[in-house]
Amino acid sequence: MAEQLAGKRGLIMGVANDRSIAWGIARAMHAAGAELAFTYQGEAFGKRVEPLAASVGSDILLDCDVTDDAAMDAAFEALAARWPTIDFLVHAIAYSDKSELTGRFINTTRDNFKHSLDISAYSFIDVARRAQPLMKDNGGALITLTYQGSNKVVPSYNVMGVAKAALEAATRYLANDLGPEGIRVNAISPGPMKTLAGAAIGGARRTYKHTATNAPMRSNATLEAVGGTAVWLVSDAGAFTTGEIVHVDGGFHVLGMPQLENL
Repeated sequence: MAEQLAGKRGLIMGVANDRSIAWGIARAMHAAGAELAFTYQGEAFGKRVEPLAASVGSDILLDCDVTDDAAMDAAFEALAARWPTIDFLVHAIAYSDKSELTGRFINTTRDNFKHSLDISAYSFIDVARRAQPLMKDNGGALITLTYQGSNKVVPSYNVMGVAKAALEAATRYLANDLGPEGIRVNAISPGPMKTLAGAAIGGARRTYKHTATNAPMRSNATLEAVGGTAVWLVSDAGAFTTGEIVHVDGGFHVLGMPQLENL
């Protein structure tokens, strides 16, 4: 994949640390020849992202709070001032109150429901609207990250499952809206991964172990595998793939029950 993205530029949103799925994607895209820009939210995350960005040759770091229209406008205006056009954007942003990612879904509060849907689903629509002018002449690709808790019940995933269902629906509608402009929109659905976000979900360790021992590949996905999938989706090889939810989970999503030896 050394030259697969040569000459392409893109924005990565959602790197938290070197174990983030967004970072795995960024690293793979850099290896494939892409130039990258990054967003972060707040000074603490900025300090974490800065050395990672520098390691892939990027000096474009933009403070961006996806719940703040002014901050979003400023970030995309700053990006456009450096790069008049981009070829891809990776949206790896989600949030829910950790206290509501344990126990029963029925206890979801109104405030956390609205906040979770705003950050985890609506922000992708908002980001796409701002990225569109930077892609309108040559087309491009938008990628977001989802999880199978969107369509199957996963213990303690709770309101995030509803948010990811909305995100997947948004992916399909955006694909239809932006397709005439040559912009593809897809979601990658990894299985459970050892990330900062994943650790916030109740029972995360047991879920990780369960999927690794029962997936057809008998393993959870790696950052490298997710990154490679993202490279394909934004490359010329992915030119006619849009509106898809691409699973990178060792095949776990196809199962109806655990493997016989684990029943």
